[in-house]
Amino acid sequence: MSRLPSRVVRIGAVCLVQLALVGAAVAGPLSARLSGQEFLLEVGPVDPIDPFRGAYVDLDYPSLAGDASRFSGDLAPGEKGTVFIPLVRDGDRMRGGPATRTRPGRGPYLRCSDAEWRLRCGIESWFLPQSEAIGLERAVARGTAVARVKVDSRGNAALLGVEVSPGG
Repeated sequence: MSRLPSRVVRIGAVCLVQLALVGAAVAGPLSARLSGQEFLLEVGPVDPIDPFRGAYVDLDYPSLAGDASRFSGDLAPGEKGTVFIPLVRDGDRMRGGPATRTRPGRGPYLRCSDAEWRLRCGIESWFLPQSEAIGLERAVARGTAVARVKVDSRGNAALLGVEVSPGG
């Protein structure tokens, strides 16, 4: 009988560790949704549907980080790691300033990972029913859609939705 309490303690510890891991995985986007500022960003298409992930629109943000001239002096193109992109108002939307490895001192910014062939900021995929995904992908390809995102004070971002402009 003395083994029962230690087994219960071990199972409880394993459950707590798993709960902490889940919390760490969703902390950034959850923080952005709860405490972030809302912005509109221009979107462009990348890849429509992945049969293993379901119906979604894979988004690109051409105004965030484009050619090598958009990178500041402390960031070489192709260098991997964390990248910060300051957000600058451009009418009713935001666009990205020069990407840097140094966290901006003020103003909104995105914290992204440059670990793949493009920057990943956590706002690249929008999941929706198959019938809606095709229509939204077409609107994004025509340039008649914008992404509504929330960004918190630490650069965490959450995609709230993709909206088609009237007449799009």
